[in-house]
Order: sequence, then structure tokens, then C-alpha cells
Amino acid sequence: MVSLKHWQLSRDELTKMGVKLPAFDVDATRAAGARQPVWIHFGGGNLYRAFHAEVAQDVMDAGALDRGVVVVETFSPFTIDEVYAPYDENILQVIMHEDGALEERVLASTAASFFCNPKRPDDYARVQQYFESDELQLATFTITEKGYALKDPSGELFGYVAAEIANGPEAAASTMGIVAALLLARYEAGAAPIALVSTDNFSQNGRRFRDAVLTIANGWYEAGHVSQGFIEYVSDESRVSFPWSMIDRITPNPAEAVAQRLAAEGWSDLPLIPNGPVNFAGFANTEQVHYLVVEDSFPNGRPALELGGVILTDRETVDKADTMKVTTCLNPLHTGLAVYGCLLGYTKIADEMRDEDLVALVKRLGYDEGMPVVVNPGVIDPKEFIDVLVEHRLPNPSLPDAPQRIAQDTSQKLPIRYGHTINAYLAAGKSTSSLVGIPLVIAGWLRYLEAVDDTRAAFTPSPDPLLAGLQKRLADGGIELGVTDAAAIHATMQPILSNLEIFDCDLYEAGLGERIEGMFAELNAGLGAVRATLHAYLAA
Repeated sequence: MVSLKHWQLSRDELTKMGVKLPAFDVDATRAAGARQPVWIHFGGGNLYRAFHAEVAQDVMDAGALDRGVVVVETFSPFTIDEVYAPYDENILQVIMHEDGALEERVLASTAASFFCNPKRPDDYARVQQYFESDELQLATFTITEKGYALKDPSGELFGYVAAEIANGPEAAASTMGIVAALLLARYEAGAAPIALVSTDNFSQNGRRFRDAVLTIANGWYEAGHVSQGFIEYVSDESRVSFPWSMIDRITPNPAEAVAQRLAAEGWSDLPLIPNGPVNFAGFANTEQVHYLVVEDSFPNGRPALELGGVILTDRETVDKADTMKVTTCLNPLHTGLAVYGCLLGYTKIADEMRDEDLVALVKRLGYDEGMPVVVNPGVIDPKEFIDVLVEHRLPNPSLPDAPQRIAQDTSQKLPIRYGHTINAYLAAGKSTSSLVGIPLVIAGWLRYLEAVDDTRAAFTPSPDPLLAGLQKRLADGGIELGVTDAAAIHATMQPILSNLEIFDCDLYEAGLGERIEGMFAELNAGLGAVRATLHAYLAA
């Protein structure tokens, strides 16, 4: 048996097992990083463990980084205490290939981990000391989009954010507040430059990040807690930069099937570690394909990230790459599979990719409807991106990714994933009459809101901030499975399909509203209507 925690005692055995091991001096690199890192990462979840830690290790293996990465959490100490500490910061990366093979690699690029929150003063003080050093070059972030949110849907600051602004840096509670407080410590220690790099999966993430930090900083200034000099420091991107990025790697929660296979191979200490709906483990399972495009704006220097496969470029190119992925080449296809996967009873994306109708849907969305208006970023070819996605990534049976996971927060994704393309057609003077896949997905989403699948079985829709309100609107309009009356459907759907907040355009003005209503009526006709409608439109 071999142990991840003590992997260095089993080098020969692991090599015989085919596990890839670090090619650098692990002890020296970790000690140097724990003393003072050049790279800190916020959010040590599964994406960091599967992707960023690999990037860092590739740079270390190439001899271009001699200090380990320090990982911090700000919201909960769970991963620090239950996932990092028990394994001495070691990670087993497991790449799940299409043929079922598992490619394993010990990632030892993490030097230390801390719960960076005033609730744990010693950890917080240690990270603050790191920020006070001019040797720190960058901090990367995977804290999910909600980690940058400071306001509720009405535009008011969350109560805890208002409190931390009123009470000053010592009362920092949100991740953005903690980051602002760490920047204040850095400013007061000499104002060394730094890059704060959001690698979370949403558009123009660097702009959103900067706006959030400046909201906290300006609030402190107005309350008399900080000086004008601090505001000038944070506002000056030649000293504090917020590079934009595009990231893409499908990284499902660690799977029980993978844990069982690893145990059968001889790993002794890799069970699942549940934390609510999310699993962690000493291992992180992921796909082989990955992309990380980052704006090359690092005022205090940076490691040679390109040796880890990172594409470094300018902001405009990053934005184009992100727009390509989010509006054309991946996310719209994923959402289409999510909606219809739930309606057709699927629980794995890979299984959907053996369904001829659903494969036709994603190809229609990507190749036929998105590609005519996509902007080529130059660093990634859009057609090659879709080819790899459709032929290799989505059909990968080893990836335990579910349509139910992708269906979360669909109402928040529609304006970017479909509204952007619709608006691009209109801006280019192109008729939307050729669009079939996009209106089918929108009509399918409306049918999904009824929470009844194509066999009439009830299901639980994934969490969405607009779910309850939209379901009430359908119920108040008398819309349920079997209702096909055009007048009733129009009266109920018109306020939804014309909502600029949901779609970023009025779908009636775009020439799609009535067509979506008609598609919904067909999808809603009764037992088997979803399958029949999909097949009819896509076969044609």
C-alpha cells in the first residue's frame, strides 16, 4: 500500500505504478514558499487542486520556480483542515481519459495552507506578513463568481459588507474585504506592486474584481478609515493590477468510482471527504484538455507561467477568448445539454452525447448558429475548440459531470450564452429566422420550469435565484404540462421573453418570441412531446 501523505517514502513503488512524480527538490521548494511565497492562491477547491497546482508544478519541474504556492481560504477552514493538512499539502491529480485510463500525478507544488480570516488570528497574521513583503508577485483566485458579490439583487450592500465598511479594515469579513485589508497592509509596508488575478469562470472577471475591491476601499476612505494615498495605490493598475483571464477545464467533484479504483491500485488514504453537496478528497479528478488565457499585466514580475501552458496575452485577446467560449463554443452547448438532459432523464453529460438528437442540438448551437458571429481570438481556433469539445470532452465517459450541475443558475447565464449571439445577429443585420437551436433551448428551459420530465415524472430543478418567481408566473397563468393554448402561453410568456435582464434583448423585437412560444407549446403537449419536438426540428 502507498500513502499520498508519505509518498516520498514510496518513490520506487509509485514509479512502477506509472504515477508521475515531482522533478524538483520538494522539501527546499516548500520551505522557501512557506518562508515567503511569490504566489498565493485564494480558494483551494477542486479547480486549484486539478489545474493551478499543475501549472505551478510544471513551472517548478522546468526549474523556473523555486518557491511553493501558498493556498488560503477566507470563508471556511474546511479544506485547510480536512483536505490540505491531513496530506501535508500533497495532491494526487487524476486525469480521466476517454478510454477509461487514469493518469496519476503527485502534485507537491503547494507549500502551505492557511485560513486567512480574522477568526483565526495566527493564520491571518501570517498571510498579512506575506502581503507586506515586496517579494510577493501575484495572488490568483478561484472563489466562484459569488465571492466577488457585494450587493443584493436590489443593488444594496449585503449587511455584513456594509458593516465591514463602517467598522474599518479590522472588521473585514467578506473575501473582498479581506483582500482589501491585505492590500492596505501591503501599502503601509511600502506599497510594493502586485497582480491580483481572478481565474474564476465569468466574463471580464478582472474588471469585476477591481470594482469590488475599490468599493470596499472607497467605503473605508469615506468613513475615514484609510488615506487618499491608499485609494490611489489600489486604483493605479501599474501598481495593483487586476488581469483578466479565461479559464476552462471540466473538473467534477471527486468521484466514488475513482476513489475505489485508486484503492484497488494500492492507495491507502484517498477516501471521499464530503462537505455538504460537494466532495473533496486527497485526489482531484479532471479532464485532459484545459485552457488558461491571462492578461500579461504583472507589475511586480511573475513566474514563467507559460511553461505551465498558460497563454499570456493582452486584455482584448483575453476578452475575445472568453467571449468565444462563453457565448459560442462551450457554455451555450453545455446549457442546452443541461436543460434537455433534465427533461429526458439523463444524469451524465457523457450519456447525452450518445443521444443523436442531443448531439444534433449541440452541433446546431455551435457550428451552425454560433460560428457565423464568433470573433476569433487568434490564440485559440474556435472551430478546433468546438471539434475537441464535441468529439472528445463532452462524450468522455470517465467524467462524472451531470446536467443537473450545469443547470444551476440558468436564468443568470441566458443573457451571455444566448442573448449575446442574438444581439450579434441583429448588429450584423443578419436575420434570426435561421436560428433553431437557440430558440429550442430557451423554449426547453421554459418547459424545464414545470419540473416534470418527458415521462411525466417530477424532478427537482437545480437552484436558481429566479426559479420560484418564474414557476409562480407559470402557475398563475395556468401553464402546466398539456397546456398548448396559444393565448394562454403568450400571456404568460410575454413578460419573460421580453425581459432584458434575463435575455439582454427583447426576444419579440429580435423576431424570436412567437417562435419560442410555438416551440414551447409543442414541447408541452404531453407525454413524449419533448423527444418528438427535438427530433422534428433537428432532423429537419
